[in-house]
Amino acid sequence: MKRLISLLISLGILALIYTKIDLDGLLEVFQGCDRLWIVISLGMVIPLTLFTAWRLQQLMPPGTHLDFGEANRLILVASTLNMVLPSKMGDVAKAYFMQERGYLSGPLALSLVVFEKACDLLSLLFWCILGLIGYPQKTALFGVMFSGITLGFISGILILSSRPFADGCFRGLRRIVPAKFRETLKSLQISWGEMHDYFWSDRQQLLKISLTSVFIWFLHLLQIWFFILALNAWTPFWASLALSPLAILAGLLPLTFAGIGTRDAALVFFYQPYFDATTAAALGLLCTSRYFLPAIGGLPFFGQSISKVRGLKKSDLSKG
Repeated sequence: MKRLISLLISLGILALIYTKIDLDGLLEVFQGCDRLWIVISLGMVIPLTLFTAWRLQQLMPPGTHLDFGEANRLILVASTLNMVLPSKMGDVAKAYFMQERGYLSGPLALSLVVFEKACDLLSLLFWCILGLIGYPQKTALFGVMFSGITLGFISGILILSSRPFADGCFRGLRRIVPAKFRETLKSLQISWGEMHDYFWSDRQQLLKISLTSVFIWFLHLLQIWFFILALNAWTPFWASLALSPLAILAGLLPLTFAGIGTRDAALVFFYQPYFDATTAAALGLLCTSRYFLPAIGGLPFFGQSISKVRGLKKSDLSKG
């Protein structure tokens, strides 16, 4: 039911956007796009997937091994499942698969995936902060967003680097969330502590993973800038470095289906100093393809995995 509501919200936002733009103009934007830049920008899905799979390999603890092909399959299947399961459960399923196939124990598999997603979010916030520092339009709205994102970035760093700080956050959350979520938070707190002990025991490995994550997200944001070039529009790269993360963050709000709608509306709003709403709507469609193409790539592996996902229980990932 929640997924259906999210889909309806997405469709409602898209309907509102498309009633405000010229649909014939939208078609003309795509007809007049630069074919070479379209191929280059969409083709970046491949190296992004490969780099992400390589990072997953590097996250594996000493004494364990994850084949590069298997890492790619896990990434692609998670992308597929994230399109159909709520709350990014595809990534939780990835941890389950790693446990079920004997790569890692349940808590460590969950810890690894949580750390991977934390690196992604912090890398996105890092580039957004850099972009906002150099963004020319220093309005009050952007000042508030800069403050909020910087606070989120610092908090994330503290949660990753300080176990007492993280434990305090978990204890605080467990006091305010409904009772049915408290055991889940307790399991996640245990997994987080295990993750902290593992990753901070090897600072060199931690630095390599962090720099790789920052580089991967640079490629993600570069891909969006390439989309703009493909649409024969223009935004200075530094400005896009500030605006595209804001749109991605809007898409992460748990309101819509795979971020569709909120991300599109954010693109229309934030990029209005550089091009019209019709071009921004076209950019939104291309940005959505960033999620659909890997999901399509995971379909060949989806069938063999879905039966296992149906039996997925949160308690499975809490077992040693």
